[in-house]
Amino acid sequence: MTLAQEATVLSWYEPSGPALRGTLVVLPGRGESPRVYERFGRRLATDSYRVHAVAAPADAPDQARDELLGVLDAADADAPRVVVGSDAGAAYAAHLVAGGQLDGVSALVLAGLPAGSAAQPARDWDDELAVRTACGAHRGRITEAGVRRAALFSDLPADWFDPATPGKLHLPVLGLHGRNDLLSPVALARRWYASAPSAELVTIVGGLHDALNDQTHRTVAAVVVQFLERLRGGAELAPIAVAESLGEPGRDAESRA
Repeated sequence: MTLAQEATVLSWYEPSGPALRGTLVVLPGRGESPRVYERFGRRLATDSYRVHAVAAPADAPDQARDELLGVLDAADADAPRVVVGSDAGAAYAAHLVAGGQLDGVSALVLAGLPAGSAAQPARDWDDELAVRTACGAHRGRITEAGVRRAALFSDLPADWFDPATPGKLHLPVLGLHGRNDLLSPVALARRWYASAPSAELVTIVGGLHDALNDQTHRTVAAVVVQFLERLRGGAELAPIAVAESLGEPGRDAESRA
């Protein structure tokens, strides 16, 4: 795999050989650069999904929208095209789709959807890290580079949080949310996703705000891949792997007696 850079867009490409299975475009969260999603991009690329990360919409909404539209326009239309948003990127992705500004998008993956637009009191860096992620490797990475400190607690455009937005999302939506998210309580996220016509919400036990990069990032990536594989079968998201109930030990044997 190779990593290419054009403007602020970072791209992770599928290995040569297998056919492309889909294109993902990541909208980063507040204060983040596309580099924050290198680990996520590399992991999804190994499963033959092409991943691009664009500018953070909270910092540069017009640039983020233009880069997003440019990537989607150039993507293979024969494979699913999915927008992945984290934090403010999740709110912005939902806002764009609800407003009819993203044609040809097959689905949304929304991680750590903010609870609202209002700013919160800024914290010192150690406290901010404790809100963002419990992953030591990721904490080190964003401490060195990739995140503008205290941006996570800044306000966001109110129109990104129109109460009617989830009801206008007539495409498959996968929500990923940490159960211990202190910035965006999971109970509020549940109500938001319950209003969307075709949404699934996966909560991460012990997870914090940055669901894509927390210490459970491998499990979360696997959940995303399972969702994408179901999406390839159609928007109805028919199940592929189903856990069977085995019943109580000995019951089947008794029934055959």
